[in-house]
Amino acid sequence: MELKNLYIFRAIVKEGGFTQAARKLNYTQSTITFHVGQLERELKVRLFEKIGRRMILTKAGEQLVPYVEDVFQALGKMEGFQNEVSHYTGRLRIGAPESLLCFSLPPFLKVFQQKAPKTSLLLTSMNSQSVIEALKEDKIDIGVLYTEKHEDEDHIIFEPVGRHRLIMAASRRMKKEIERARGSRGKDIGVTRIVQPQRGSLRKKFDEYCRQRGIPEGNTIELRSTQTIINLVKNDMGLCFLPNFVLQEELDKGVLEEIAVPGEPICISSAVAYYKNKWISPAMELFIYMMKNKE
Repeated sequence: MELKNLYIFRAIVKEGGFTQAARKLNYTQSTITFHVGQLERELKVRLFEKIGRRMILTKAGEQLVPYVEDVFQALGKMEGFQNEVSHYTGRLRIGAPESLLCFSLPPFLKVFQQKAPKTSLLLTSMNSQSVIEALKEDKIDIGVLYTEKHEDEDHIIFEPVGRHRLIMAASRRMKKEIERARGSRGKDIGVTRIVQPQRGSLRKKFDEYCRQRGIPEGNTIELRSTQTIINLVKNDMGLCFLPNFVLQEELDKGVLEEIAVPGEPICISSAVAYYKNKWISPAMELFIYMMKNKE
């Protein structure tokens, strides 16, 4: 079915007759009549009938009108889609743990915004397991998360983007207290741990480390805000266990000090993730490419 035939049919309906449509489209009336005849042959129905000197829609013609409007509305959406695709417009929903969202992603997001200024960003702080759940439920388009033990998740694609050393840190005064409190076997005893909730990947790493070294749980301050954890540690309230990129500025300033951890460095991986069957929009594709290539 030729689109031109539908276009002319629509013009006749909108303009109120064959003559008016011919004038609007700058066609001869015979051209208008020819295309209407083609459309009627394709559909095998009469679309117009002559009443006196006027051509009016038949019942079949009236029933065709909304279908033709649907066609042209769809075409309009496709044109808008083409513009969106070529200019990175629309909205991109991103979920990430606060430690990544606040301390790792901002410089990257700045560059992304420069490359895709017409893309609106909706950023949500959530732990890594919640990121996976949000991807499955289509609440976010992209997740940036810690990937320990998540690689076997069904329908989620993980693209590795980094590996980060975990650092145990405290204020200078608290570090001295910790060193004095260590037992003869090098165990950290009676030190308040300032940690994320138990579902978080960083908390699981910390708990695993403590179990391996036989460190008793002791007092715990538990909260989700990474920045608040750092503030409490700076105020001599305990120690924390966070990725190096989170603590680097405070370590460089001497506000916090690293507490040596015996054995191999303890690390955690990060990845950008998305739902396997989701359509990858141009903005998503750009984001994923930039994350993987560390632009």
